[in-house]
Amino acid sequence: MDASKYSNRCLLEAGFCVMNQLQHSRKIARKLRAHRIFGGIKPLALKARSLRSRIMPTPIPEMLILPLLQHQGSPAAPIVNVGDQVLKYQLLAAAEGPLSVPVHAPTSGEIAAITDAPVPGHGKQSQRCILLRADGVDNAIGLLLLPDHRALSHWQLLERVNAAGICGLGGAGFPTAEKLRSSIERGIELLIINGAECEPYISADEALIRERAAAVVSGAEILQSICLADRCVIAIEQDKHDALKQLRHSLESSSVELLELPTKYPIGGEKQIIQAVTGLEVPHDALPMDIGVLVQNAGTAYAVHDAITEGKPCISRITTLTGTPLQTPKNFEALIGTPVSFMFELCGIEESRHTGSIMGGSLMGLELVRTDVPLIKTSNCLIAKSRAEFPEAKPEQACIRCGFCATACPARLLPQQLYAYSRNQNLEQLEQLNLADCIECGACDYVCPSHIPLVQYYRASKQAISSRDQQRQLSAHWQRRFQFHQYRLKKEADGLQEEERAHRIAPEAAHQARGFSRDKARQEIAAAVERVATRRRNTIASSRESD
Repeated sequence: MDASKYSNRCLLEAGFCVMNQLQHSRKIARKLRAHRIFGGIKPLALKARSLRSRIMPTPIPEMLILPLLQHQGSPAAPIVNVGDQVLKYQLLAAAEGPLSVPVHAPTSGEIAAITDAPVPGHGKQSQRCILLRADGVDNAIGLLLLPDHRALSHWQLLERVNAAGICGLGGAGFPTAEKLRSSIERGIELLIINGAECEPYISADEALIRERAAAVVSGAEILQSICLADRCVIAIEQDKHDALKQLRHSLESSSVELLELPTKYPIGGEKQIIQAVTGLEVPHDALPMDIGVLVQNAGTAYAVHDAITEGKPCISRITTLTGTPLQTPKNFEALIGTPVSFMFELCGIEESRHTGSIMGGSLMGLELVRTDVPLIKTSNCLIAKSRAEFPEAKPEQACIRCGFCATACPARLLPQQLYAYSRNQNLEQLEQLNLADCIECGACDYVCPSHIPLVQYYRASKQAISSRDQQRQLSAHWQRRFQFHQYRLKKEADGLQEEERAHRIAPEAAHQARGFSRDKARQEIAAAVERVATRRRNTIASSRESD
């Protein structure tokens, strides 16, 4: 496809999209139905093996590693010391600001250390962590139960969500309380509970809804009460038959709606599910709240239910363990901070077949360089790789400009041009082509016949843009500091000059002040008056003589 024609078509469609947003109130109010999303792919699901058994709680490991930053935002601040004995559910680190999330003890034990430890992540591989040595007793503090959430106002419910340490459990990890607070301020018409778990291998949300649908529905109702949304809908893919059956049963006496979506990747992305449910698109540089929509993950809804009705903070989550090297893949209710290696051992890992590990799905997941890192709040899946399922990447070849990537891109970007500018590090052009809108779903990688790792290029370019912006901000900061320093030096120099001048003038003024006499002044004035009178008399006499 010609790039200029494709770009013009995208701009035209974007214009219609912006016009549509002006009428979002009227359109959202209509009966909801599934809409087609742009682009996308249909990879193999590969979820059946992990769904054969029910969710199993994990045993308590000997050591739990609790990062102070498990979400988007700023880290929590420890309020415990090394050697302290703590109980299950006890607060270990308090939130520092609105974009911070508190950390609680998943079990009872002793604080072994507060130090830097390996963590999963694209950037820095070590972060400040609390190391909790479990005592195996699992003693817990008392919890405040609330069977009926309607007894509290939405602000009180919001504070309980904030205190529970909940962040987005679908993978994004944005602090849930702050997202809800912003939605209250802007006004929300539709709350979408995202159950569209579209990425291969991941089945955590499907297992959760299949076994605990009533709790998910309860969490959805609580979230609706907090954000004051007019309507709430649970969106789930139509191939999740067991989960759909349980949802229909749990929704019989609820005002929450149910919408079945077509099975397509990445329909579970935030902007994609909004388009699939409402037919609206979130404009560039805008948020879903700007069009009256809020999206929360099904796992987040379940965590909110536990926090409000049972008083439990977020100390565990449902996580899928899968991959052919695992003898018994399944979904676990795993404690936050459990080492990945401990989880693999529970499933009977065959080390001879194990070639690597992924946290997340096969398309958007994070490659782990080591397995002694902890499971964190955003860890929805752990994949043990094998050569059969994950063969070595084929060598990268030249782009043949087939256009498959543009057709598959759900964000309507121009992957070919982005790839070219990424290779040349043309950051300004990348920004003009809206690289920031790339959700790194990997659909372009999946369809590329030249085996180009496009997402790697885009991710590196995003990091380069971020580093450049940080450098510019730092440079501007130091420039302001330098200018203020120069101004202060000039002011001090002017002050010194004024002081020196004052010192020079002071003796003269003092001398003049010391030589002043009132009688002498009267004499000088009288002499001056006499001189003026004499001059006047002389002038008159001269004029008479001339006449």
